[in-house]
Amino acid sequence: MNPAPLRRAGLVVLAALAALLTLASPAAAHGADAPDGTDYRATVTAVAPARPGLTARLVEAGARLELTNRTGTDVEVLGYSGEPYLRVGPGGVYENTRSPATYLNRTIAGDTRLSPEVDPAATPVWRRTGDGPTARWHDQRTLWLDPAPPAQVSADPGHEHRIRDWVVPLRAGDRTVEVRGTLDWLPPPDPYPWCTAATLGFLLLGAAGLAPAGTPAGVRALRAVAALLTVGGLAAVATAVGRALDAGADGPGGLALGLLTGQTWTLLTGLGAVAAGGYALARRAAADFPVTLAGACLVLFAGVPNLAVLARAVAPVAGPAGLARLLVTLVLATGAGATAAGLLRLHTAARAARTVRPGPARPVPR
Repeated sequence: MNPAPLRRAGLVVLAALAALLTLASPAAAHGADAPDGTDYRATVTAVAPARPGLTARLVEAGARLELTNRTGTDVEVLGYSGEPYLRVGPGGVYENTRSPATYLNRTIAGDTRLSPEVDPAATPVWRRTGDGPTARWHDQRTLWLDPAPPAQVSADPGHEHRIRDWVVPLRAGDRTVEVRGTLDWLPPPDPYPWCTAATLGFLLLGAAGLAPAGTPAGVRALRAVAALLTVGGLAAVATAVGRALDAGADGPGGLALGLLTGQTWTLLTGLGAVAAGGYALARRAAADFPVTLAGACLVLFAGVPNLAVLARAVAPVAGPAGLARLLVTLVLATGAGATAAGLLRLHTAARAARTVRPGPARPVPR
């Protein structure tokens, strides 16, 4: 490879990353109210009295309360003044535009401006917001909204603390039903071991790029980088699936929709890394460039957006938080390592091309 193609390859990498960042911005903004991690664990403990077909759970690392009503009759969620707030039933989901909760619950912080027509004592005005039996919303009764931690946490941050028990009241006909739960504070993990592991993985994998391309050692090094990049891509796909499930995806159709609408870039970059790793493992020519690009995208769109997982007790991923941290560490180490190794190989190839380039032809003396 001579310097001109190397420069063109660098420009292509920069242009591709800029385009991906531009396109990803709306998607990131769309999900900006979903936390990347938290130290507060909210849990639904019961729906009391129990009603077959009426279930509740917390999604998005506890940021939203989800209510599913398959009882065949409407159930109302009551707001902060006891007013009707949501109506969930066979006809879909409706919100009361007179309820303050309709506006306060649109963000975690509860900072949405109230409509002038808000009046919790007025007759409800219902507006349809969904056609299914499930509603999801931020409920301040299940959250800790103060930026400062509770007093007991400040006094003893090394241990778990029960912050409060909470209740969200419902009304089913003339009966009152309660969604009951707890809010706990968990000590955050030490991110240092995970960051150290990611850094060591990056250095070891990046060092593989020092082996000269075209030599037996260089071929083995590229295959090792490709194999580990594939592992990192699979870790990114697993992270995307875990986040979609934690956001409330239900069934194969719901999972597919959640991946395509909420985890698009993590999923695509993970699949891209798997494809680039497979391409290099097949010993295809010019594999260094796709490996470099795939590694950089893996770090930017699957690693960096999930960095908070390493330092938060509750990860927005279905399954154990420790597994989520392991997946993110793999993404960071393999993505950054593959990028470094690919750039080193491209640089070495360009330098070798300059060395063997023939000089200008000299005129033959007559």
